[in-house]
Amino acid sequence: QVYLVESGGGEVQAGGSLRLSCAASGPSFSRYIMGWFRQAPGMEREFVAAFRWSGPRINYADSVKGRFTISRDDDKNTVYLQMNNLTPEDTAVYYCVSRTSYKVGFSYYVPASYEYWGQGTQVTVSS
Repeated sequence: QVYLVESGGGEVQAGGSLRLSCAASGPSFSRYIMGWFRQAPGMEREFVAAFRWSGPRINYADSVKGRFTISRDDDKNTVYLQMNNLTPEDTAVYYCVSRTSYKVGFSYYVPASYEYWGQGTQVTVSS
């Protein structure tokens, strides 16, 4: 089992910033792939950003490139999502996700690719 505990959500005005954190733990956790998805009311879950622990490449959704930055603290098994210049369109529940091992056909952008999900943290951006 893997436990993903998110924190840092809240309400902010447009143009503001928030930083989300996701602490990973559990007997099945391994540093393979971690990232973030979000889900706005009435919408499907949407990829935000993700990375592979072993490599430098980071994938971002086009809608957040240049505004969001994903980073990590290896010692704490914690992943962060720094969100700047927020807009009302960023309002959603943000989920931390983890994949612990290789999967044939894996896609960063597909929710079903990830084995574990956090409980979600609400981000609300007011205009």
